[in-house]
Amino acid sequence: MARYTGPVCKLCRREGVKLFLKGDKCLTKCTLERRNTRPGQHGASRARKESGYAKQLREKQRVRRTYGVLERQFVKHFGAAANRPGKTSENLLQILEMRLDNLVYRLGLADSRAQARQLVNHGHFAVNGRKTDIPSFIAKPNDVITVRERSKGLEYFKARALMLAQKGVPTWLSLNTNELSGRVITIPSRADLELPFDEQMVVEYYQR
Repeated sequence: MARYTGPVCKLCRREGVKLFLKGDKCLTKCTLERRNTRPGQHGASRARKESGYAKQLREKQRVRRTYGVLERQFVKHFGAAANRPGKTSENLLQILEMRLDNLVYRLGLADSRAQARQLVNHGHFAVNGRKTDIPSFIAKPNDVITVRERSKGLEYFKARALMLAQKGVPTWLSLNTNELSGRVITIPSRADLELPFDEQMVVEYYQR
């Protein structure tokens, strides 16, 4: 499966905002706070006035990179969002939030979406009792995500169980710290998602 393997701090510098691609480390060790310029030889040069297209492109890239989705998969998600009833922009965010790798991250079972994606790929999780190792799997309300029994004995998940008691989860999810499992209560609305995006610009980018 193709994925970005370069330095993630460079992505935050390119977008000019914190994307929290390294989890809690972004709160204590943030390259963007020390080097608030675009990467590359001319990153510190005088800023140019962005066109409407450039603003739409940057917003699309921010959303895509935050969720760790490559362009081909992102276009697929956008197509699914456009075919659903309701606002395409909100549908897109809901699809991204209901991805299995994002749910593992939201439940606090991983420090970042990239780490969550790796854990899912390695087969540590089950959805409704069935092993699921596809990060792009789209969950539904009442689905239960559980750490598999064979994985609960790993040192990582033993340490994670102790940390979960100190972490909260979004209101549209529930967490059972004893069982290392979580349940999707409902599909989140835009008001439930505190995201620094203007997702309508993403829609405009693809519909231009």
